[in-house]
Amino acid sequence: MQRLALASMEVEDFGAVSARTAVAGVEVVCDPLGALYLPETRLLVVSDLHLEKGAAFARRGMLLPPYDTLATLKVLEAAVTRHDPAIVVSLGDNFHDRVGSAHLPEMFRTKIAELARGRDWIWINGNHDPDGTVDLPGQSADELHYGGLAFRHEPSLLSPAGEIAGHLHPAATVIRREKAVRRPCFATDGRRLLMPAFGLMTGGLDLRHRAMAGLFDRSSLVAHMMGRDRIYSVRFANLIG
Repeated sequence: MQRLALASMEVEDFGAVSARTAVAGVEVVCDPLGALYLPETRLLVVSDLHLEKGAAFARRGMLLPPYDTLATLKVLEAAVTRHDPAIVVSLGDNFHDRVGSAHLPEMFRTKIAELARGRDWIWINGNHDPDGTVDLPGQSADELHYGGLAFRHEPSLLSPAGEIAGHLHPAATVIRREKAVRRPCFATDGRRLLMPAFGLMTGGLDLRHRAMAGLFDRSSLVAHMMGRDRIYSVRFANLIG
């Protein structure tokens, strides 16, 4: 996937093609890197970084390649460089377990501090990391209400229009050149938007999965699917699964 390739390169402008849409009347830009940018407030949103996932598994005796945090932070750096946001909001499951931020190696702690310099940085608490972060810039919160939108980790059926959430790692499948192509996606019906997982070692949940039931008006639902260097916007009716 393009984000894995980017993780081994120097940060630069790759000329990516984003998709513009609106949530509760607020313009948002879906970036192929997996970040969401709100031009009016200069706010950048990422979700489900799952930093230190390899380390979390190692603590349980299950060895995974230990490069996930470095790779994810390189892509995050590219998104921050591209948009130069005033505010960064990370929508929960920032770390893969409750002790991930406390055990974060200093080199990664320094990189996050560099990315946060001169910006407001807000860590939304997730189900994997409900206790917030340790010795990192910014502040932790259960949710954020800003610029007419609610930012939280898990979507709420009780939320009024204007919600940006993570947790479910939406993905969608289309037929392209007679082959099924599955990609992470930004999913929105104009009332709510679910973010793709930003962490490079995370999976996805199909938009037709029962966990998505009731979250969207499917007649208005669009999957903004992440391609190699652009977003492909596909209506729910044209997806398979």
